[in-house]
Amino acid sequence: MSRWRSYVTTMVLASTVAVLPRMAAAQASAPAAAVDLTGKWQFSVTTDAGTGTPTVVLTQRGDSLTGHYSSQVLGEADVRGTVKDRRLTLSFTASVQGTSLVVTYAGTVESNDALKGSVDIGGQATGTFTAKRQ
Repeated sequence: MSRWRSYVTTMVLASTVAVLPRMAAAQASAPAAAVDLTGKWQFSVTTDAGTGTPTVVLTQRGDSLTGHYSSQVLGEADVRGTVKDRRLTLSFTASVQGTSLVVTYAGTVESNDALKGSVDIGGQATGTFTAKRQ
């Protein structure tokens, strides 16, 4: 009986070892869950020039993002961007004291309702952001 148990244990272990690499490969090649950022987002931005809480309304079509940015600091602007593999970029042009600056947000989709990343305000200020879907 002892030999039989040894044989069965060896066979079970061998089967497990043979299957695990295939399972890992299948998980690695599985497509990422689809992301849809369409909706209203409340951003919390911290830069070396100060803080702000802009609202961004986004529409997503495929990998393309369009929408509208609204804040007390940078005003109103139409935004364009992309989202691919849970990485996003958004940009728009803002006028600060008569000077046009390209504002760029780059970050990751943390969940269907949360974003985080960095912001560059025309090379004049940089910082970080988080965003929550409203």
